Amino acid sequence: MAELLLELFSEEIPARMQARAAQDLRLLATKALKEAGLDFEGAESFVTPRRLALVVDGLPTRQPDRREEKRGPRVGAPDKAIQGFLRGNGVTLEQCEQRESGKDVYWFAVIEIAGGAVADLLPGIVSGLIGDFAWPKSMRWGSGETRWVRTLERVLCVFDGEPVALDLPDGIASGEVTSGHRFHAPAPFAPGSFAEYRDKLRDARVILDPAERRRIVADGAAELASAEGLTVRDDSGLLDEVAGLVEWPVPLIGRIDGEFMAVPDEVLITAMRSHQKYLSLLEPDGSLAPRFVVVANLEADDGGKEIVAGNERVLRARLSDARFFWDQDRKIRLEDRLAALEPMVFHAKLGNLARKAERLEVLAGEIATFVPGADPDAARRAGRLAKADLTTEMVFEFPELQGTMGGHYARHDGEPEPVARAISEHYLPAGPSGACPPAPVSVALALADRIDTLVGFFAVGERPTGSGDPYALRRAALGVIRLVLENGIRLPLRAAFAEARRGYAETVPGFEDPPGKQERELLDFFADRLKVHLRSDGVRHDQIAAVFALGGEDDLVRLCARVDALRGFLDSDDGANLLTAHKRAANIVAIEEKKDGISYGGPVEISMLREPEERALSERLGAVGAQSAPLVESEAFDEAMTALAGLRGPVDAFFDRVKVNADDGVLRANRLRLLSEIRTTMGSLADFSQLEG
Repeated sequence: MAELLLELFSEEIPARMQARAAQDLRLLATKALKEAGLDFEGAESFVTPRRLALVVDGLPTRQPDRREEKRGPRVGAPDKAIQGFLRGNGVTLEQCEQRESGKDVYWFAVIEIAGGAVADLLPGIVSGLIGDFAWPKSMRWGSGETRWVRTLERVLCVFDGEPVALDLPDGIASGEVTSGHRFHAPAPFAPGSFAEYRDKLRDARVILDPAERRRIVADGAAELASAEGLTVRDDSGLLDEVAGLVEWPVPLIGRIDGEFMAVPDEVLITAMRSHQKYLSLLEPDGSLAPRFVVVANLEADDGGKEIVAGNERVLRARLSDARFFWDQDRKIRLEDRLAALEPMVFHAKLGNLARKAERLEVLAGEIATFVPGADPDAARRAGRLAKADLTTEMVFEFPELQGTMGGHYARHDGEPEPVARAISEHYLPAGPSGACPPAPVSVALALADRIDTLVGFFAVGERPTGSGDPYALRRAALGVIRLVLENGIRLPLRAAFAEARRGYAETVPGFEDPPGKQERELLDFFADRLKVHLRSDGVRHDQIAAVFALGGEDDLVRLCARVDALRGFLDSDDGANLLTAHKRAANIVAIEEKKDGISYGGPVEISMLREPEERALSERLGAVGAQSAPLVESEAFDEAMTALAGLRGPVDAFFDRVKVNADDGVLRANRLRLLSEIRTTMGSLADFSQLEG
């Protein structure tokens, strides 16, 4: 068994593309090897800023022999057809066999193909891999035949300890050499195996494994911070990015000038993160410390003093701009910025952001009446000012600070804290795992912002399709679901949608939206998002569908309480068996209704119940119906399901002892109506026909 080592050496690969590129390299290479009939024991890929590397273990040195069989003309076919088949497959008639296939006998060509040397196959495989590689963004050079993320300089290919010569276009070199760190060890060397390649790279100041580089950055930063009584701000994404910027990571600690510490922490952190890729450090109380960690890509002779000094100078310039924006923005109150929202388009069919602000002012106040502890006046004020910070220099420079800066500017303007906090938090949760705001006014405004967006975009036909969701409407709906459920808000979605529609009708000329159709579409959309959200909790999609199918439910808290009760009921023996009985009853009734062309949904004639088991079932159905109705009304869904479980015994006894399709047609019809009543009684709690199993 042999080893394949492949390295694609280029100019810098953007950090954000590296992990996907390493994965794609492994997938493309292993697919090509399998298509060539080559088995292997394992494959692993690596990436640094300048190289993609792959090692494949346990490859054979020769391609296995294979046998191909091709069916030709029928025996006795015209000679011209037979000769054409023989020429096309390079065989003689003596090398063919006669075999029966269907009703006729055909000629079959049996071709024995000897496997070639794997080393001879690799040039074609590598060329195909380079040609098929898909980058999010790529460039052409030379003849334009090759596309790569940056100029591809050379390819190293070593198989079974020997270099493999490649014929590559556009001046791309190939051979047995690679090189180490750009500054520390640029001299070429020729590895004969992956182990030698990895170890010599390390000696040449290149750490091949991105996970190891990440650990070095994290541990080094933590050690530098700890020496000053500080901690590193948690930022997993930045750690990944920094590990993709360096081949030999050397963490160093720098200082932030004290004059900038009056600028909000979020601004300093964002400026350091976005532009400089610095790790922020925190004081023991969690506030931002006047220190940062920069990760160099080399070991300097002076221990990094000049590197730190240079980065401090660059940071000083960056933060001077940020402080200027901070000082200038505060000269104009948020209230006075509202007019500047007029030219800012929300959507071509939905008006500008000034109209959005007007709608949020009203909608947030209405939604606040459903949020315990929320002051509607504060919610209205927060809605009016929520988008004003989009006109500031700071948000123009750092779009990710929208909302956050609005909160800071609102405090400076003397707005009440609930208003300022709501403005700063109204984009939360930022994603599926992001934290929801707990403050009542913040929740009201966050809901209003998302519901306004959803109603508007659905009204103008901008719904998500397949995997396309350019306006992040799925994320908006999931945000509403999480805000409602995690804060226990009894918000009727239909009323919220109606209020949002009124806002559009008053602020967008010519706005038209049939409420019935949109409500159905939006509620269906929320049902799909709720299924996705609850799936992580082990809730089956059919259980959600069974509750949604009742219709009229737009309170997500109540809906989830029903689902939880149904889930617990079905997990019990009584529930599982009763579900089976329900399906049996429903199937019998459906079959007989179709056969007879009538419905058996009418009332049961009590006087015609002859058998004790059918009388007992009828009595129990009446009792359960009377007992469960007030329980459902009071939202005691667990107790209602417990009452439903009392049907199991009478239902089982009925099916064991009573013949439904009696010879007496009148008696048969009455028993079918009794079975239909099982379906009706259970259907008051959930549509059991939607459940699987």
